[in-house]
Amino acid sequence: MRAVSLAVAEDDAKRALATLVETCAGLRSGAIVAAGGELLAESAEGDWSAQVRRLWSALDGERKPPATQVHVATEAGELFAVRSGAITVVALTDRFALASLMFCDLRSVLRDLPAVADLADGEAALDAERKAA
Repeated sequence: MRAVSLAVAEDDAKRALATLVETCAGLRSGAIVAAGGELLAESAEGDWSAQVRRLWSALDGERKPPATQVHVATEAGELFAVRSGAITVVALTDRFALASLMFCDLRSVLRDLPAVADLADGEAALDAERKAA
């Protein structure tokens, strides 16, 4: 079986987040966090790692399969988060952000991170190997 790398270079994460901030209207701040809590990139200081962990813990519980995206809206603004493999991209926006567009942008960031792309390729290869066996 092939080994799948989950390492994401900090520079790649910072570049991806900078592009997201630059291109998304209404985005206040965001971060990219590894599943182990490692903060890979942030556009504004905050307790991103702990908050992302709390968010997914609250959502998942006994849920099978685990949630891969979440959108929370309040009077003060909106939160969007998506995860793939061991990486979460989270964004805080102004009110009334277009959810479908924000999710599309966040998923695009995940796809553009090299390790997440490798993970998707690796998972597909492992599935093919299992089916062939």
